[in-house]
Amino acid sequence: MAGTLRSALLGPAARACGAVLAAALLLAGCAVGTGPSAPTGAPTSPRVVRVVAAENFWGSIAAQVGGTHARVVSIITDPTTDPHAYEPTASDARTLATADLVIENGVGYDPWMQKLLAADRGRSTVLDVGTVVGVAAGGNPHRWYDPADVLLVVAGVTHDLQRIDPADRTYFAAQAARFTTVSLRQYHDLIATIRARYAGTPVGASESIFAMLAPALGLDLVTPPSFLRAISEGSEVSVADKTTIDNQIAHHLIKIYVYNSQNVTPDVQAQLREVKAEHIPVATITETLVPPHSTFQAWQSRQLLGIEAALAASPG
Repeated sequence: MAGTLRSALLGPAARACGAVLAAALLLAGCAVGTGPSAPTGAPTSPRVVRVVAAENFWGSIAAQVGGTHARVVSIITDPTTDPHAYEPTASDARTLATADLVIENGVGYDPWMQKLLAADRGRSTVLDVGTVVGVAAGGNPHRWYDPADVLLVVAGVTHDLQRIDPADRTYFAAQAARFTTVSLRQYHDLIATIRARYAGTPVGASESIFAMLAPALGLDLVTPPSFLRAISEGSEVSVADKTTIDNQIAHHLIKIYVYNSQNVTPDVQAQLREVKAEHIPVATITETLVPPHSTFQAWQSRQLLGIEAALAASPG
């Protein structure tokens, strides 16, 4: 199902926004979470679904889909926190124990969530983003930078909220439709605009986060994938990859350089010095919401505007 919906959601902004409502309705009849179903004879009075998200970018989306019928708490909110290496606290465990719905990224990105979920003894419905989008461990975990995956997760969150609180099914469907067609409008429009104007432009990046977004923008990410992955995972960078990137910068084989400002390693610092010396425009992205209480769409739109500005400033 994820593959079928992905192909339908990869088109222009208008088609993507229109398709997601159908996707949400389709997923409403499919199981994407794990955990107990709402009991037969569930109360019809309004309730508030308690949601815990491992990361605040998924928490922002859940809060907007849940609206007044959900209370969302995100565990990772500090921009200086490394989600890969986070150590859960007793407070996190207590928060998780009260949740009706838990959202984890999966794909090896937040393995610490498994410790918390093991203590929770399966009392919550769990939405694993990797499972929803069909990406197994070992794949690129940064699914919130893939616009098609974002829409799949919106549909998955909608389904699970409806499953937990069936009395508010119509409300959650309306919230999801508004989020995808209104709240994400600028986000989708910017993606479509960049793709239309700059498709095929060769670009460089500091890590594998941008490997999720570049294809949607139609950009040709020429940085070696092994380098992108090494920086994301904190592993050693090969000499061959450094040489390749140095050559790309020196000979202006990239038109812009996109880097994650929350993960600036010595290798990335060296590349930033090189691109600035060569007057290659730079765009910044981050791993989590900046500022931390921003919405997903405001955060992403600001970054897209920065990428668009860098592309516009690039000679040729």
